[in-house]
Amino acid sequence: MKVLVVGGGGREHALVWRLARSESVKEVIAAPGNAGIARDARCVPVGAEDIEGFVRLAREEKPDLVVVGPEAPLVAGLADRLRAEGIAVLGPSAAAARLEGSKAFAKQLMHEAGVPTARFVVCRTLAEAEEAIARFGGQVAVKASGLAAGKGVVVAESADAAKKAARAMLEEGRFGEAGREVVVEERLQGEEASMFFLVAGERFLRLPTSQDHKRLLDGDKGPNTGGMGAYSPAPCVDEQTAQRVEREIVAPTLARMAEMGAPFAGVLYVGLMLTEEGPKVLEFNVRFGDPECQPLMARFAGDLGEVLAAVARGEITGKEELPWDARAALCVVVASRGYPERYEKGQVIRGLEKVEEAGAIVFHAGTARNEAGEIVNAGGRVLGVTALGETIREAQQRAYAALAHLDWPGGFYRRDIGWRAIAREEN
Repeated sequence: MKVLVVGGGGREHALVWRLARSESVKEVIAAPGNAGIARDARCVPVGAEDIEGFVRLAREEKPDLVVVGPEAPLVAGLADRLRAEGIAVLGPSAAAARLEGSKAFAKQLMHEAGVPTARFVVCRTLAEAEEAIARFGGQVAVKASGLAAGKGVVVAESADAAKKAARAMLEEGRFGEAGREVVVEERLQGEEASMFFLVAGERFLRLPTSQDHKRLLDGDKGPNTGGMGAYSPAPCVDEQTAQRVEREIVAPTLARMAEMGAPFAGVLYVGLMLTEEGPKVLEFNVRFGDPECQPLMARFAGDLGEVLAAVARGEITGKEELPWDARAALCVVVASRGYPERYEKGQVIRGLEKVEEAGAIVFHAGTARNEAGEIVNAGGRVLGVTALGETIREAQQRAYAALAHLDWPGGFYRRDIGWRAIAREEN
């Protein structure tokens, strides 16, 4: 197959890297790609949100499969346009992508389908938000309803902080259109985890569990980010809990989507809070997570092209057994200093070969090449250094040992990725 991957981040590099190692794949094209993706694929300069550009590219290249990495083009209807051209696409329609494109839509659907989630109120004015904050005793999360690149959630420590977040979104336009409607929901207590499912209508395949680290700093402190690291598997999700997620969350959600005339097809991410009452949904995404995709692809042991093509064509039964490396994988994100706020671009990054020689896989996210051909930072999250190990602790040690060879003073990373799982392993 010829496979076109849409996007240019760490998630897309992980997908390209695994697809390029699939016997069923003869060529991988990435658009727009990045400096690292260019080692594994032919990169074409079409921006991830250029819907018309992708339709033209698909007509020219005639790919057998298109894998859409980011959420924005899915919400904008890229999958619909490509399917109209007769091309197999891994990714939901615009109608189904509302599960991520509108948190208000997702919460209402969960309410209708009886899916366990936090109590919530959808607010369009500051007065409505302040009333909801008071109703939940100030212990709330304030979420921009639309797409905000993973940064539109404020888990407030006080009622005042919640009101400030709501004001920034609703009245100060902090997230533009995405924040014109907000969801105020009660704060759930427990441990977070991520589960991914390959979906064709109401049939689905569960992938191994993972856990992301959203906060910027060690000890889960600082602002929310797009993700500073991840690992798989997540020992906090046992088999009983995973089956409960399938039964109580995934199946009723997919059934409700089908009832609404918007059957889901592609990758469904379920962000979970493991509460004392059981697993509850924090959010849905309609694509692989970033950085969770990196350890998942490091562990995948089969022909990814074959599997994703079967999902895109609706040919899965839900009974397939996918092959996975029994070892754990852990990814440490290296970001530009200043992220998630302002940061300087164009800094030369050295030592990447030595990082790989030390046994890590380096997935590129925000990288480019300067005029001298050197790798430079071109975004906030720049690298995902990923390693395998018999345990989470061993994978962590290998990732950080490899990172010691990185020569980039303008980069930084958390030093404690995997700490919850390691605490479980060693108790």
